[in-house]
Amino acid sequence: MNGATLRRLHRGLLERRWVTGALAILLIGISLLLAWQSERAAIADQTRQIRVQSQMLASGVASSLAFDDARTTREYLDAFKLNRNIQAAGVYDEGGHLIAGFGVAGAPPGQVRSEQLTIAGRQLVAVEPVRQANLFLGYVYLRSSIESLRARASRYLAIGIVVVLAALLIGLLGTANAAAAAANRALQEQIAAREEAESALRQAQKMEALGQLTGGVAHDFNNLLMAASSGLDLLERAKTDERRDWLKAGIRDALDRGARLTQQLLAFARRTPVQTDVIDVREQVDKLADLLNRSLREDVEVAFEIPPDLWPIEVDVAQLDVAILNLAVNARDAMPRGGRICITAHNRPGGLGERDAVEIALADEGAGMPPETLDKAFEPFFTTKERGRGTGLGLSQVYGFARASGGTVAISSTPGQGTTVTLLVPRSHLPLPAGRVLPARAEAARLVGLRAMLVEDDPALNQLIGQMLAEAGLVVARATSAAEGLAHFEAEPADIVLSDMVMPGAMDGLELARRLRKKRGELPIVLMTGYSEAAGAAADEGFTVVRKPFTLDELVRSLTAAL
Repeated sequence: MNGATLRRLHRGLLERRWVTGALAILLIGISLLLAWQSERAAIADQTRQIRVQSQMLASGVASSLAFDDARTTREYLDAFKLNRNIQAAGVYDEGGHLIAGFGVAGAPPGQVRSEQLTIAGRQLVAVEPVRQANLFLGYVYLRSSIESLRARASRYLAIGIVVVLAALLIGLLGTANAAAAAANRALQEQIAAREEAESALRQAQKMEALGQLTGGVAHDFNNLLMAASSGLDLLERAKTDERRDWLKAGIRDALDRGARLTQQLLAFARRTPVQTDVIDVREQVDKLADLLNRSLREDVEVAFEIPPDLWPIEVDVAQLDVAILNLAVNARDAMPRGGRICITAHNRPGGLGERDAVEIALADEGAGMPPETLDKAFEPFFTTKERGRGTGLGLSQVYGFARASGGTVAISSTPGQGTTVTLLVPRSHLPLPAGRVLPARAEAARLVGLRAMLVEDDPALNQLIGQMLAEAGLVVARATSAAEGLAHFEAEPADIVLSDMVMPGAMDGLELARRLRKKRGELPIVLMTGYSEAAGAAADEGFTVVRKPFTLDELVRSLTAAL
């Protein structure tokens, strides 16, 4: 290329400077567009990352939250310290209170209330609910930083060539993504290892717990079976009415204790049908006095300090009785040489945050508990008693009752100075119901001559309950399945229906009751259950529910109430 040609080319470029300017502006625009798209993509990527990380953390800590294992929760959070983008992390309970957390550039917030994913300035905040099955356990919180746009623009302007700048940007983003992916992989590996270890630990704990449970339950039920079988044997040999009455009372007491033990197991398994009533605590504790005296030794004194002006509460009465009895038995066992148990109750305005509560406390003069035992007192299957002397379900039942009632429970103890367990139950603003009494003869007479249809799949129970209905004066037609009962009713309608809830086949007792209600809306229906998750639904739908085991008086009361 000669000099003339170079001069013509230079002149042509000078004449077309607008083209180069346009190209420069276009290149700058393209670079800015790429930078903007890169910024959006980076934020979206980090948003997805923190969402996935929060979900992984929520899944990982579900088991530790379910068992109130703060140490394992902290170990999960420590894994997030490997990720430099994480500025803060925290785990909260269902009330929004912090259980464990850390903050690199400031602590996590004090309260979280709902699921959220927000961008505040140059920070990403993710709050994820922690659930196990359908049970809500709490929240996890993660806060991650986003690189500022000004810092990126400074890098862009420091490099003169747009292509090099773009290459550098791609390289930096690739490095950042690779680091984040490596951190995520490391986190996933740690979580997988932790879950595997927890699974093995849970299996070992399950086997140990089953051993404790079967040993304790077998011991208790053997005692009850011994009392019932020996009582029946002696009843056949009794020669006086007084001795027969005494033996029958002993058998009845053994059966009642067996029913309470089953109630306790069902409460722990979350299978007890909940039936709440508005009650007067003073009146209910007075009813328990005789039961407590029979359950405790002669060298154990029970004192009551319950004022007459207590607010009413709405609870499952059977669960309250079991909770107080469990606490009293624990107190008795803590005083091998005897002592005093004091049961007190007080009104506590604002005792449950903004809600008024009634406090029920039981204090003993026993050996007390050291701090390491106190921390595990409410754990299921945990017991300090010898193998075969207890199931470890007593205090866990008390805890489950308190939480199910909307309240809480606390325990304080000093070695050598005794233990105090305090229940806080929300105050009820509903009026107290009229006093409950056994059906009068005139009321029970309403059943005489009525046609009753009994639906029970167990042959022995079908026959015995049928005899109870006949004893109450009813004319009984029996069926062994819901389908058979429906066919009987269509062929010969009954005046009242008594049906078990849990039965084999496509139709259970509740579905049978629904179909019979559609046929005759005013038909009185009573459902029997000792184990059913649908009992609460049955009560909500307006059906009368009677719990197994029941006495003839309880059955008559339920039937007349259904009428």
